[in-house]
Amino acid sequence: MDRIDIEKLRSLSCESVAMRLGFVVKQHKTLCCFHEDHTPSLAFKRNKYKCWSCGESGDTISLVQKVLHKDFLDACRWLANEHNVILTEYKPIERPPKPFDAGRYERFFERPWLSPEARKFLFEERRLDPRVVRWCRLTSWRDRQGVSWLQIPYYDREGRLVGVQNRNLVKGAGPRFRFPQGAECNIYDLPVLNLLRPGEALYITEGCSDCWAMLSAGHKAIAIPSATLLNPKAAKLLKALDNELAIRFEMWPDRDGPGEGLYLQLKEILPGIVHHELPPGCKDFSDYYLLTKRNETS
Repeated sequence: MDRIDIEKLRSLSCESVAMRLGFVVKQHKTLCCFHEDHTPSLAFKRNKYKCWSCGESGDTISLVQKVLHKDFLDACRWLANEHNVILTEYKPIERPPKPFDAGRYERFFERPWLSPEARKFLFEERRLDPRVVRWCRLTSWRDRQGVSWLQIPYYDREGRLVGVQNRNLVKGAGPRFRFPQGAECNIYDLPVLNLLRPGEALYITEGCSDCWAMLSAGHKAIAIPSATLLNPKAAKLLKALDNELAIRFEMWPDRDGPGEGLYLQLKEILPGIVHHELPPGCKDFSDYYLLTKRNETS
């Protein structure tokens, strides 16, 4: 890795890197994760960050170092991998990646436990059907800093645990998501395929939250983890399902560029997929679901 490589990485958008790390950035500011922050005090300017409260500052590389607790070289490699930057003479670690250890996590989902933060998120903020939460086997845990995480299991069609997604329930407190090493989080809620009847609709959503909302609304649904994670393995599986199952694929894309882009990708794989448009003011299906719930109680 030479000086030119390092400058490439430092020229990456500091705001975009922060959002990829899980920060919620609005008007070039976010909550600072380096101290207890209630009013956004971490600001981005000239492709650098600075907290006007605690004084932490730096560039894209140092942000990754501090948030992910990596040394300089590992932070550079993380940035390169996340943004498809080819480094000079960069050699990946020779050790083969460790497979996902399902046995380590299966016991957590046998008797799910929901913290007060998880209950608030799922039942008060998202207003999900408790039956959906049980079906998805959602559970929660706290890290050493006392931060509450929602733990989301990914199962294959046969019900085998293949991956885990951890969602941070405290906004601004570090990364938004964490995945154990080797986790395969390609398509969410595959066991629902076993419940489909011929001619029934299967909804494809973007992200687990929209999938939970769709299930709570009474529909069968699977999810792509995000608009940018439709990998070849997931695409091949969807194509196989289209050939195997006599069902309809339908989708309510998020009202943004990535959401519509995901729909267009799916359209190439599933030519018959039905497009539904969200009403104004709803950025995703979760918003639409909450709107319908509010209308039911008003």
